[in-house]
Amino acid sequence: MLRLAADMARRRITALLAVACAVLGGAALITATGVLAESGLRSHLPAGRLGDVDVVVAADQTFRTGGDLPIALPERGRVPAGLTDRLAELPGVTAAVGDLGFPAALVASDGRVVATEDPATAGHGWASIGLFADPEVDGAPPAGAGEVALDAALAAAGDVRAGDRVLVSAAGRTAEYRVSAVVDAPGAGLLFADPTAADLAGRPGTVDLVGLRAEPGGAAALAAAVRDELAEEPGLTVATGADRGDLAEPAAGAARSLLILLAGSLSGVVLLVTGFAMAGALAVSVAGQRRELALMRAVGATPKQIRHLAAAQASVIAAVALVPGVALGYPLAERFRAALAERGVLPEALPLTRGPLPALLTVLLVAVVVQVSARGAAWRASRMPATEAVAESRVEPRVPSRLRTHAGLLVIAAATTLSVAPLLARNALGAAATSMAGIVGAIGLAMAGPALVGRASGALARRLPARASAATWLATANIRGHALRLAGVVSALGMAVAFVLTYVLAQTTVLAAADADVHDGTLAQHRLAAPALGGLPADVLPEVRATPGVRAAVPVGTTTVIHSYRMLGETEVESASALVLTPDAPAVLDLDVRAGSLADLTGDTVAVSEDVARTRDAGLGSRVSLVLGDGTQVEARVVAVYARGLGFGPIALSRDLAAGHTTGDLDQSLLVRTDDEVGAEAALAELVAARPGLTVEATALDTGGEAPPEVWMNLAVVVVLLGYLLLTIANRLVATTAQRREEIAALRLIGTTPRQIRAMMRREAAIVTAAALAAGLALSAVPLALLGQGFLDRPWPAGPGWLLPAAAATVAAVAFLTTELPTRRALRAAPTG
Repeated sequence: MLRLAADMARRRITALLAVACAVLGGAALITATGVLAESGLRSHLPAGRLGDVDVVVAADQTFRTGGDLPIALPERGRVPAGLTDRLAELPGVTAAVGDLGFPAALVASDGRVVATEDPATAGHGWASIGLFADPEVDGAPPAGAGEVALDAALAAAGDVRAGDRVLVSAAGRTAEYRVSAVVDAPGAGLLFADPTAADLAGRPGTVDLVGLRAEPGGAAALAAAVRDELAEEPGLTVATGADRGDLAEPAAGAARSLLILLAGSLSGVVLLVTGFAMAGALAVSVAGQRRELALMRAVGATPKQIRHLAAAQASVIAAVALVPGVALGYPLAERFRAALAERGVLPEALPLTRGPLPALLTVLLVAVVVQVSARGAAWRASRMPATEAVAESRVEPRVPSRLRTHAGLLVIAAATTLSVAPLLARNALGAAATSMAGIVGAIGLAMAGPALVGRASGALARRLPARASAATWLATANIRGHALRLAGVVSALGMAVAFVLTYVLAQTTVLAAADADVHDGTLAQHRLAAPALGGLPADVLPEVRATPGVRAAVPVGTTTVIHSYRMLGETEVESASALVLTPDAPAVLDLDVRAGSLADLTGDTVAVSEDVARTRDAGLGSRVSLVLGDGTQVEARVVAVYARGLGFGPIALSRDLAAGHTTGDLDQSLLVRTDDEVGAEAALAELVAARPGLTVEATALDTGGEAPPEVWMNLAVVVVLLGYLLLTIANRLVATTAQRREEIAALRLIGTTPRQIRAMMRREAAIVTAAALAAGLALSAVPLALLGQGFLDRPWPAGPGWLLPAAAATVAAVAFLTTELPTRRALRAAPTG
C-alpha cells in the first residue's frame, strides 16, 4: 500500500507540497506553543545570590487550587526568624543564614542613583554574607547604624572605597553612611549591621528566607532532614538545585505563570488555524486523485483500502515535513520569549525548557489531524459504487451534501451567538470570544461553502449580460460547475480576512477602551515615582503636598491578588492585578463609582469593578475572600463598585489591607493633581530635580495606558499565524490551479486562445477575491459590531484604518499570483488529446 501511495504521490507533487508546507508550519506553531506552556510549568530562574547555599527554606510562594494549576505569588512572604537557629542545629549543617531584604540604593557623589538588579530588596543585614562561599572583604563589618558595606560591583559603579562617606536611601530614609567594607560577592547589595537592617526592614521577628550550607556531599540528606523537621508546619517550602532561583526573586519567578496563560490563550486559535490549513491542503490533494481512486474502486479495491491509501499517502508526506517543523518550533518559541523579555514582561534570565514533550504532543496531534482529514476527504469516493465513482471523477457532485450544508450553517449561527460575549463581559474573555467567533464562522463557511457558492454563481450567471466576453462567460460557468473546488478557495481566503480583522481589531479595541478608561478616570496630571530607590521615600508625600500649586497628592500602588469565589456550585480562583488606594483616591482618580465610595477604603476593605460585582456575587456590602500577593488569606468588605474596570483593573485594595504584604512596603508612586498654572509644574520639577532617584512623568498607571503583555503577544502571533495561513492558502491555490491542466488543454483543443484562457483565469481570481472579501467581512461584521458596542458604546471597533485595504490587497495579490503563474506554466505545454 505504501508503494502504491508513493507512486501516486509522484504524479501530484504540487498538491503534496501544499500538504507538506501546511504540516511543517503547523508543527512549528504547535511545538512553539507547547514549549511556552512547558516552560511556564518547569523553567526556573538562575539561583543568583543563593547559588552558594545548598538548601533554602522560605514561605511557599505558590497558591495551590486543588485540581487547577498552581498560581505563583509575586510578593515576598516571610518566615519566623527563630527558624534560623532551629535549623542550624540539624546534623550536617555547616552554616545557617537568615536573610532579609528591603529597599536600598546608593547615591553617587554626582547625584545619580547607582543601579541595582532589584532596588526593592537590595538592602540586607551583614549576616547575609554567609550566603556566599568565601567572599573577599576589604574592610570591617558595619558596626553601627551609621555604617554600610557595599558589594564590589556597586562600589565600582559609584566610585566608592572603604572609608568613604556616601548617601544611601534605605527603606525610604535617606542618610549619610560610612562605607565600612567592600565585599567581593556578586549580588550582595548594601549590607547594614544586623540590628540596623532589622529596624529598616520593619518586620520584627521575621526574615525573608533561611539559607543552609551542608557538608560536602550532604546536600540531599540535609534537604530530607529539613523537610522532615518542617513536615508539620504548613506554608513553608524547601528548595534545592534549580528551585532556589524562584525563591531568590518571587516576582520574577511569578512571571512564569504568564507563559502558561499565553500558551493557553493561544492554543485554541493555533489548533483551529493549523487544523483548518492542513485539512484544506489534504482535501485538495485527495480531490486531485479522484480519478485514480475511482479506477481503483472499479478494479475491486474496497472502501477501507481506498481510505487507507489516502491516509498512508498523507502520513508519508506529514512524516517528512514533521521533522523540520518540530525542529523549527523551538527557535520560534525562543523568539517569542525574547520579544516578551524586551518588553519587560519576562525576566531576561528566565530560560525556556527544551524538553521532548512538546515535540511528542505535536507529532500526536498532527498525526491525528492528518489521518482524520485524509480519511474524511476520501470518504465519499470510497463509499460510492464503482460506476458512480468513475462517472463522478471528471465532474463535481451537482448537489452538495445537505448534511454538510446544514452543519455549516449551524456552525455559523454558533459563531454569531459566541460574538454576543462582549455585551455580557467587558473584559479580556469577551474580546477573545470575538476573535474565536471569526475563526469558527470561517470553518462554518468552509462546510456550507459549496451550496452558498453554487447559489451565488448561479445567480451571477443568470444576470450575466448578453454582451459579456467569452472569458467572463467561461469564468462564470467554471465557478458554477466547480462550486466545491471554488468554495474551498473562497473559505480559505475568507478565513484569512476574518482572522485578521477580528483578531487584530479585538486587541486594538481592548487597548482603546482601556486607554479611554484611564484617560477619563485620571484627574491627576503628574505621576511621581522612585524606581531606582525601590519605592518613594517617606518624606516625599508631605513635601509634594506642600509644593505651591499642588491640589492633591495621593499614593497609588499595584499588587497581585487571588480572588476565590463560588460559580455554579464550585469554587473558582483567579489571579489579577489590583490597585492599592487610600481614602484620598477620589481627589486624583475617577473610577466612575456606581455604588459606595472610594473614600471608605480603610481597614479590610476593597472596591470592585462592575464585572466582578455581577459575575462573582460581590456587590456593595458583601464580603470577598482574597489571597494577597504574599499568600495571606483575608476577608474584605466591598465598599465601592466602579465601572472603569478595564482600564484600572478588577479590584482595588485599601492601603491598610495591603500594608505589610508587599515586597518593598513603600509607596510605588504618587498621583499629583496641580493647578493649571505653569508655576505649579515648574515647582514640582524643581522638587524632583533636588531629590536623587525621583522621576516625574505624565499620568499613566501600571494598570492602564500600557498594553497588557497578552495583547502584544497576541498581535505578534497574528503576524506569525497570518504568514502561515497565507502560505498554506497560496500553496493550496497553486495546487488547485495546477490540477486544471487537462481542463486548460481541453479548452485549447476546442479553439480557445491562450489569451482568452488567461483572461478567464483572471476573472475567476477577481470573482474569488470579491467573494472572499465579502465572506470575510460578513463573518466579521456582527462580532466586531457587538465588540464595539460592548467596549466603546458604538457599533464599530477601534483600529487602524489601513487594515481593511491592506487585507483586501493581500487577498487579491495571493489570488491573482497563485492563479496567474500556474496558468502561464500550463500554457507553455502543447495541448494533447
